Amino acid sequence: MLKILGLGVAVILIGFTALTLWRVQQNARTAAREFPAPGAFVDVDGHPVHYVEMGQKAGTAPDLVLIHGASGNTRDMTFSLATQLAPDYRLVIFDRPGLGHTPALGPKGVSISDQARLLSAAATAIGVETPIVAGQSFGGAVTMAWAVNHPDTISAAMLMAGATHPWEGPRDAFSARLAHPVFGPIVARLISAWAPQDYVKASIESIFEPQNAPEGYGEAVGVPLVLRPATLIANAQQRDDLREEVRALHTKYPDLTLPIEIVHGDADTIVGLSVHSERMVAEVTSARLTVLPGVGHMPQHVSHPEVIAAIERAAVRAGLR
Repeated sequence: MLKILGLGVAVILIGFTALTLWRVQQNARTAAREFPAPGAFVDVDGHPVHYVEMGQKAGTAPDLVLIHGASGNTRDMTFSLATQLAPDYRLVIFDRPGLGHTPALGPKGVSISDQARLLSAAATAIGVETPIVAGQSFGGAVTMAWAVNHPDTISAAMLMAGATHPWEGPRDAFSARLAHPVFGPIVARLISAWAPQDYVKASIESIFEPQNAPEGYGEAVGVPLVLRPATLIANAQQRDDLREEVRALHTKYPDLTLPIEIVHGDADTIVGLSVHSERMVAEVTSARLTVLPGVGHMPQHVSHPEVIAAIERAAVRAGLR
């Protein structure tokens, strides 16, 4: 009897595993079909980097690079912000390694310094040599790694709720689980196959709190891209490593002299204002902070005038206007 029961359980597990893998493949096909790469690719030492170029022609306006945050891709920036910046800038929006349509650099994710190296080289390769670089959340950390490690290839930095400094508290359990070399791939495939739409919608809404996500944002940003197992794992690995990476990086900020403009909401519970941006202006004499009352973690969507004004100040301070 026990053998029969055990055999039945084994059959159920095998069937569930096969169904899960089939659903993962189907969802990946859906992502590729419904959210193809909207831009072009540039090769950096054999590694393709996906980017979207918008706005003015080279040489007619300041160059501006936009870098998305965790779980994002180019669609986060092109949803609404880029179209408002396009009349006044030559825009380049990158997919960070492992997200969107830029492949990961390695099996263990990639450090913010490696990401900055790749993206700065990609910018140079397409003729964007000393841009303003604007990053949101995790993209802010990459922006600062760009400024620290490649100062000759950036004219100014602009941070939108940037994660730039180490913080206290335990590791994020969800990211740590997905980043685990054994359990991560299993969990990632289960999420990719079975994550309910209500869960995804609630996750998006929580990132925007206390504001609401813009109408149509969840559909436009390409949730199926985010839910691919490789993307889930890469994103989790990067998030899990971030605190120690900025712990080492932030000690080099006081040496920076380039213009740094920051916008950060005082209602941001994901990347705290006092932990990150207020520390930046205390450490770097060229950093200027605009606090957004009542705004959460996504100023690039809910505070367009303030974000655009900060980018313009960065352009003026860098001598690009």
